[in-house]
Amino acid sequence: MRSLMSGRESGMTNPDKSADIYREALELHGRKNGKLEIRAKVPLRTKRDLARAYTPGVAEVCRVIEKDKDLAYRYTLKANTVAIVTDGSAVLGLGNIGAYGAIPVMEGKAILFKKFADIDAFPICIENYNSSFADMVRNIAPVFGGINLEDIAAPRCFEVEEALQEIGIPVMHDDQHGTAIVVLAALLNACKATGKEFEDLNIVICGAGAAGYAIARLLKCIGYNPGYCRTVHDIIVCDRKGIIHRQREGLYANKYKFILADETNRTGRTGDVAQAMEGADVFIGVSAPGIITKKMVRRMNKDPIVFAMANPVPEIMPGDALDAGAIIAGTGRSDFPNQINNALAFPGVFRGALDARATKITNEMKVAAAHALAGYIRTPTKDHILPSVLDRHVTAAIAKAVKEAAIAGGCSRSAGT
Repeated sequence: MRSLMSGRESGMTNPDKSADIYREALELHGRKNGKLEIRAKVPLRTKRDLARAYTPGVAEVCRVIEKDKDLAYRYTLKANTVAIVTDGSAVLGLGNIGAYGAIPVMEGKAILFKKFADIDAFPICIENYNSSFADMVRNIAPVFGGINLEDIAAPRCFEVEEALQEIGIPVMHDDQHGTAIVVLAALLNACKATGKEFEDLNIVICGAGAAGYAIARLLKCIGYNPGYCRTVHDIIVCDRKGIIHRQREGLYANKYKFILADETNRTGRTGDVAQAMEGADVFIGVSAPGIITKKMVRRMNKDPIVFAMANPVPEIMPGDALDAGAIIAGTGRSDFPNQINNALAFPGVFRGALDARATKITNEMKVAAAHALAGYIRTPTKDHILPSVLDRHVTAAIAKAVKEAAIAGGCSRSAGT
């Protein structure tokens, strides 16, 4: 999206005053040699301890699991362990920085899993692979109860996730679905706070990568039980070339943009993002910094909702969006009201999936997570449509809903428990 408009043209100023945080983070990581370590659950003080934890006693545990693989959930770390898998090709706002560069982010994700959901998670950063990425992930699956795909560029992220859906454990690309879950929850509560009708919304999504694709499909509820989730009126998705529409040249070369063209923009509009925003009720940005102007917001419908989630600098600063007439503004940042961040979703989604011993994460589980997150705020306001990322009770609420949806959908090994 950077080609649409420069930061100077948008009137954007640099709000990032994080130099102290960057220095502190570097010092912390250097002093601690990273953020993650492994601790033993059992003592190793005596020979008896060693015999039970390792040889010869562990041989009996191996024999039992060999006869029934599902017993790995009882006798090993599998029941509560998630692999955070990346190739480092789309890390935060840093782009393709490779597997080594991705390690600090994956470590951070792992400690969020532990802090908010008491899940043991470990970074698996894969570099210079010659064989299928999906096959590599499939081959490490036995030790894990779930796979969190992370920071993988589109379209590979879609292809890898699709290829892993039948491996018998939940696999979710968080940049896609975690973000989409939180956006749906935020939008449901924005409607409650403003009196808008969800079904009447015309939405513009700026960015057609992992997050934009998943948000569009979740908001349209494609393929879901129509009684389980309402559907917005229409969505227009924009990428670097402008509005995605059915007649656009070269569209057939990208399966996923073809799907977006088929499922969105039902009136066949064309043009750039500024033209897409004319008459829109909602703007959702998952693209690039500073590309949206006050003038563009003013051309939306009265009292628009603006979620500008590019990080660390949003598509438009929330103050500018509000000055231009937005009734609600949200960003991905923690230093403004209405933080829309996938950290609100993924701990609870995986906690619920692990508790259900789910075989996959279904669309119904994602929608259940979004409704649980929205419902956590009983009385949303314009400045408070989502709970704090630091509120640990959010995880429990989402986990309960996800577990119930997994059991109801028949993809749980522990149905009825």
